[in-house]
Amino acid sequence: MSTPALAAATHVGDHGVPHPARAEHICVCICTYKRPQLLRRLLESLNSQITDGLFTYSIVVVDNDKQRSAEAEVSGFAARSPIRISFCAEPEQNIPMARNRAVANASGDYVAFIDDDEFAAEDWLLNLLRACHQYHVAGVVGPVNRYFDEQPPKWIEKGQFWQRPSYATGLMIAGTQGRVNNALLRKGVFAGQPEPFRREFRAGEDKDFFTRMVEAGHSFVWCREAVVYEIVPPTRWKRSFILKRSLLQGSLNRLQQNFGMSELAKSLIALPAYAVLLPFAALAGHHRFMSLMVKLAWHAGHVLSFMGIQVIKDPYVTG
Repeated sequence: MSTPALAAATHVGDHGVPHPARAEHICVCICTYKRPQLLRRLLESLNSQITDGLFTYSIVVVDNDKQRSAEAEVSGFAARSPIRISFCAEPEQNIPMARNRAVANASGDYVAFIDDDEFAAEDWLLNLLRACHQYHVAGVVGPVNRYFDEQPPKWIEKGQFWQRPSYATGLMIAGTQGRVNNALLRKGVFAGQPEPFRREFRAGEDKDFFTRMVEAGHSFVWCREAVVYEIVPPTRWKRSFILKRSLLQGSLNRLQQNFGMSELAKSLIALPAYAVLLPFAALAGHHRFMSLMVKLAWHAGHVLSFMGIQVIKDPYVTG
């Protein structure tokens, strides 16, 4: 396969499947980094989305690996699937920049987002689109349910680690509830924004994006029926991984739009309070202890970042 300029997507699959003339089009955007097996599972789940004749869809995959390690997987999918799929690369390892490149290469009426470590229910896109029509909003966000290929430790299950919150369908969400690991947005939301996701974020770039969009007057709702599943491998069961991730998220909170001295004050109060409670949490069970440790790590990251101390120096927490 020839290597195109990175600024443009290369169409590696377009089998000309006929569609209704008036059907709307959704472009599914995926950012990936060195997870070919997980990407394969995700693409297979997108291969059989139910449309009810209401929409057509295509896929854009952005490889955040400068070695383009996902290109072979995308080419293989294109060869066996009728779904139009495009591949491009973002050589700088930066999730917001990868998301921006995906949006720049997306075509159609809507942009849908899903992560490479997830897979979708067969009616995922259909439920997102129906909710967007029903509530006349700029976009829809759905639940991400945890999925284990192997049985995790009991403290992971009891503590609800990796289980994300869900809400009633139709709930108008605040910016801080928005995320792009399961979302459908009208393409017009990105108008006039060459970089809708801010590159200084290593995590939380979606919360920042939704906060700014809500402030700009856009409305977004929740759709509980539009389900995707996040695969949680054993590497993410490690206590060190969970705590490092919380430290990183806390350190980036000061970049959010709503950050102020009151937020810092909350962390300064929370740190000694949670430290005092740790022995009691340990008596209540390891899941309680780890839940409190996660909160403690988040607030510690918040305070240390404000002091100019960067505890997590790697671009991302990977293990």
